[in-house]
Amino acid sequence: MLIRPFQFRDLEEIERLAVHGLDDENPSCLLEMGQQLQQLRRWYGLLKGLSLFPNPLQHLFCTYVAEQNEQIRGLIQVSPFNRTRSTWRVDRVIVGLAAEDAEQSLPSDVGSQLLRHCFQTIWEARTWLLEVNVNDKQTLALYRQNGFQPLAHMTYWSIAPELLKSLAEREPDVPNLLPVSNADACLLHQLDTASMPPLVRQVFDRHILDFKVSLPNAAVNRLKQRLSNTDVVRRYVFEPQRKAAIGYFKINLNRSGSQPHKAHLTVHPAYTWLYPELLSEMARTAQNHPDQSLQLASSDYQPEREEYLEQIGASRVEHTLLMSRSVWHKLRETKPVTLEGLQLSDMLQGFQPARKPVPSRFSLLDSIRQLPPRSSEVPPPSGEQNPPS
Repeated sequence: MLIRPFQFRDLEEIERLAVHGLDDENPSCLLEMGQQLQQLRRWYGLLKGLSLFPNPLQHLFCTYVAEQNEQIRGLIQVSPFNRTRSTWRVDRVIVGLAAEDAEQSLPSDVGSQLLRHCFQTIWEARTWLLEVNVNDKQTLALYRQNGFQPLAHMTYWSIAPELLKSLAEREPDVPNLLPVSNADACLLHQLDTASMPPLVRQVFDRHILDFKVSLPNAAVNRLKQRLSNTDVVRRYVFEPQRKAAIGYFKINLNRSGSQPHKAHLTVHPAYTWLYPELLSEMARTAQNHPDQSLQLASSDYQPEREEYLEQIGASRVEHTLLMSRSVWHKLRETKPVTLEGLQLSDMLQGFQPARKPVPSRFSLLDSIRQLPPRSSEVPPPSGEQNPPS
């Protein structure tokens, strides 16, 4: 099994793997994969050139393939989750086998080799993150086999166009709704920190830089919006007394009407009354675009959001499981040694002298002081005594 970076000549084989591996399980994922492959054909030269030297967009397309007997057996696509690249995300793993080679390797073996190659190659990643459908038992077993543990349950909701129109009729009571800029990164970071439990916060490991948009990223986002024919609106609610952000939303509005609108919503746990206000604001923002449903996600640590979405009549679309894996699993896999089996000499290797110690100034002085005193007079013979003075 040879695992190597993705090349342009692998596109046809990857399309075949995507059709056979994703058609029955998740048609929406297959459609998204097809759109990404079309864009990859168009921009492969630019993406390959950006990955050759250090730059902010170096890891924009990080994909590896598993090749056996000159045929593609699988693909893995990963990407940095935060700006410091301490947490990486497994975007997708696609595994397929030919009938004549089914006895040589199993799909779980190919997927495990792809995952472990990323764990060993991307040395700066301290934590790995992924999201998998709860009904995809085979992929879920693959991730559990490679050390991933459940982090949170995610639910994706769809708000129908008729429901959006009824929400837009209500005037939202959000007096301090402001546009988002890089100057508000500190406020958004504080809001993001307060809106999630400590374990999720530790895995995400977000900093203030993650909420700032650099000039190269702004250019890439503008290009993506033009290619996907979407408009992006970002707003946040400012609390003047505490001087903090208590709510934030980002909505991607499709101008062609071919795809549903997608929104990301963050609300401080102490201000759950903002859910109807912000949803009404998003519904009013989507009025100038074609009638489409609005997709929104919620996690199991946001019970107020789920209760409100059920109350207004939103429909559940998909259930996924957010999983994470720490790099400490590498130590247990490579060297399964317990603390009881360690010797003192093995634990204190750094404290052992590497060469013979050199005498210092103080040790020389001490050795001189221990010498007997010298006398200028010649000592008398052993049988004679000194005459009295």
